[in-house]
Amino acid sequence: MTKRSLRQKQEARWGFFFVAPFLIGFVLFMFGPMLFSLIGSFTDYNLTSKMNFIGLNNFKRMFLNDDLFWKSLYNTAYFTIFNVPLTTLFSIFLAVILNQKLVGMRFFRTIFYLPAVLSGVAVYILWMQLLSPSTGLINTILSWFHITGPSWLFDPNWTKPALIMMKLWSAGGAMLLYLATLQNVPTQLYESAEIDGAGIWQQFRHVTLPMITPIIFYDVITSTIGSFQIFQEAYVMTSNGQGGPANSLLFYNLHMWNKAFVGFDMGYAMAMSMVLFMIVLVLTLINLKLAPRWVHYAGGDQ
Repeated sequence: MTKRSLRQKQEARWGFFFVAPFLIGFVLFMFGPMLFSLIGSFTDYNLTSKMNFIGLNNFKRMFLNDDLFWKSLYNTAYFTIFNVPLTTLFSIFLAVILNQKLVGMRFFRTIFYLPAVLSGVAVYILWMQLLSPSTGLINTILSWFHITGPSWLFDPNWTKPALIMMKLWSAGGAMLLYLATLQNVPTQLYESAEIDGAGIWQQFRHVTLPMITPIIFYDVITSTIGSFQIFQEAYVMTSNGQGGPANSLLFYNLHMWNKAFVGFDMGYAMAMSMVLFMIVLVLTLINLKLAPRWVHYAGGDQ
């Protein structure tokens, strides 16, 4: 055996040694639970009895007999369809505004980023106070303009818009990513566009927007996944985590939680988790498939 091959084997051993904690953690805390959920989705497991194989009964029950399944899926899809584009556009808008070279801009960047690092439960309780129909600050401000504010969390027609508005308030995390990307856009591109007679809007459309499309792509994928996993907001902001008035805030994960940890119908909840996994996987693959059509990279590769 040559010295080179011996050295390569030693390097390989050390490489496996350093990645072993990740591999062990992945098997124990990700792949293992996913495999257990996949197997459990075909059983009637309820924490108190052994798993009995029941085939596709959980899925048949889900699609044919559980009206709340479709209600929760509708609520989650509604939230995702509006939340993802609105938060993305608002984050880009904030980043463009905060990218200006003005006095005190660092202070404003910090202010807009702070909501992204605040504790979730504390923020939700704060928003419950702000959205109070009678004493909330939002309806109080609307009353100054002689506008009768809605009941927000007590009106099924306004519960989901209220949560979307709350999510817009915490768009500072994505804003920071866009801001970092904007500051790396070469100034020569703007100078060339200005020489060619491009105005502010043309510069944004033909220079800024193409340069930040990789971050938009990343943000859309992660925001879509996060929106389909919404749970904590509805659990904290509704009575006993039951989904609010007329189940208007009964999101998919909240319904799955109730099945698993309130009704102890673990097999059914595992089946729901598999359906959610497939939905998110399909949407992610669609995004990846469409990405080469609109995502532009500095090196020209897609």
